[in-house]
Amino acid sequence: MFSFDDGDGLIWLDGALVPVLEARIHCLTPSLHRGDAVFEGIRAYGGELFLGDAHFERLARSASAMGYAIPRSPIELAKAAEAVLWANELKDACIRAIAWRGSENLSATDSDGNIHMAIAAWHQPAPAAQGERGVRLHLSLWRRPHPETAPIAARCAGLELIGALARRAARDAGFDDALLLDLQDQVAAPTTGNIVLVDRQTLVSPVADCFLDSIAKRHVFALARKRGLAVVERKVSLADLRAADEVFMVGTTVEVAPIVALENGACRARWAVGPVTRDLADDFRASTEVRIPVSSRFKITGF
Repeated sequence: MFSFDDGDGLIWLDGALVPVLEARIHCLTPSLHRGDAVFEGIRAYGGELFLGDAHFERLARSASAMGYAIPRSPIELAKAAEAVLWANELKDACIRAIAWRGSENLSATDSDGNIHMAIAAWHQPAPAAQGERGVRLHLSLWRRPHPETAPIAARCAGLELIGALARRAARDAGFDDALLLDLQDQVAAPTTGNIVLVDRQTLVSPVADCFLDSIAKRHVFALARKRGLAVVERKVSLADLRAADEVFMVGTTVEVAPIVALENGACRARWAVGPVTRDLADDFRASTEVRIPVSSRFKITGF
């Protein structure tokens, strides 16, 4: 199994490129204990960031929700990520940008202490086409939290535990990923990206009120509108999900991946890989080949 502990290459850490094995933090780092580190996963295609500005802007908003400020602008971080790609001679890659509170103070209420940042990257080819096999989801027993109990619009380390537990249970049961509901038994999201239903010529997605809204999904919505498809965000029940013509998941990691099954006990549903999903997957792949300047802005709403 790949481990950065054994890896070569360089990581950007607080403004400098350092060898992987020297990028260390102290075991008493507060964010390690409290889960208030914030991070983003970004794709690079052909050596260039894809929707990087949107991700770095959300990183800043996530930090603000945790009570601290990112010490560098989205443009500075984009340039740092490009430097990491260049230094490690990477073209198609995953990039992880993370910020955390330093070890100067362990108090949960004290805002003193430095904010540290790192950006790493590793080779990651584009996801192989799922073809007719598609993604099989396990209906998780875990639920997404009520929006008044957690900063659900922030990508923070603490909230990742729910997805990790659900995904691990799904994998142990022989599935690809897990689907979580909210506290009202409405469809929320898989652990990787967001879920989208196809109802004839309309895309339907759950309102992102208890899970992280996908930047990649917003991009796919724009592609869908260019095809003349309607886009609706509303509450989605399991009955709505079962009745959909097609279902797919969308996210930075998975791009556009067809969902073909949902199971857990008596709850079972099947879908074919349909033409709308195939077309949008093709459109997404084509869009990654269009080089977008780092200075461009791709805004998302709701945060």
